[in-house]
Amino acid sequence: MAKKIRKQRRYATDFKKQIVKEFESGKYTVKELSRLHGIHPQTIYDWIYKYSTVNEKGYRVVEITESSERKVKALEERIKELERALGRKQIQLDYCEKLIELASEEYGIDIKKNSDTPPFSGFGSTKKNSNTP
Repeated sequence: MAKKIRKQRRYATDFKKQIVKEFESGKYTVKELSRLHGIHPQTIYDWIYKYSTVNEKGYRVVEITESSERKVKALEERIKELERALGRKQIQLDYCEKLIELASEEYGIDIKKNSDTPPFSGFGSTKKNSNTP
């Protein structure tokens, strides 16, 4: 039964700074650098916090992944779609209200329901006939 020996890798400071520079240039994300060089993403983040000239110490680096970007774009598109639908409904409502107003003026009757109108009570009793099952 053989045990696996954990190997620790040591990277040169110049290599670490080069990785940070590639990240800061915007050419690569941390995830891409991780895959490209076979380095764990947390290690790259540690180097960014240590060697970055752009990112200040004490501030977290947050990357928006492609899926997050797609999700945001999809939600923005959904908002636009709903706003268009709301606009169409508002136009229809305005049109109907104008029709009611014109009809009221033309025929001299109040088409809108008055608040003092008694509510509809139905068609009377609904007793079952004893002959029907």
